[in-house]
Amino acid sequence: MQVKTITGQPVIQAERVVLRPLQKSDLGLLDLYTGDARVAKFTSTIPHPLPPGSSEAFIARSLAEDRKEDVWAMDGSGGGLGELVGVVSLTRMDGAPRQSEIGYWVAPVVWNTGLASEAVQALIDNNPQDCDTIFAEVFQDNTVSARVLTNAGFEYLGDAETFSVARNASVPTWTYLKKLR
Repeated sequence: MQVKTITGQPVIQAERVVLRPLQKSDLGLLDLYTGDARVAKFTSTIPHPLPPGSSEAFIARSLAEDRKEDVWAMDGSGGGLGELVGVVSLTRMDGAPRQSEIGYWVAPVVWNTGLASEAVQALIDNNPQDCDTIFAEVFQDNTVSARVLTNAGFEYLGDAETFSVARNASVPTWTYLKKLR
């Protein structure tokens, strides 16, 4: 199912979650989960501790008309889970038409349940940005996220490193590629 919303992003149905644009009512759960050090340490951009106003700013950026990143909430309320149990995003790459980078995190309460795999696969299957290629990178100490990508058909490209705000350090990464066309 794809229904365009006011942000121009589709709502995408996965098996146990609905991928929908973030909304202002997600603020409390977004604060809760992004404020968790276990979530922040596996992302490059979420600081820990989470500064006041960070979640509000993230929601505002995700709703902006001129955004570069499309963000979807993993809404599990239809299956008895929370209204927000994770986030998945596609960021358009500068100077590279029809190429984006996927990013995702899930709340610790649903770790190891396959929700990240469902959300990533649903986004790939629906290809809402009409991408030819999607890239991804994960920290090398996050083998579960690497498995999500390889299970979705991403191919390993090589090693790199990325600065993690929560860790205040450069962290070794694995880089992946998924060709859609």
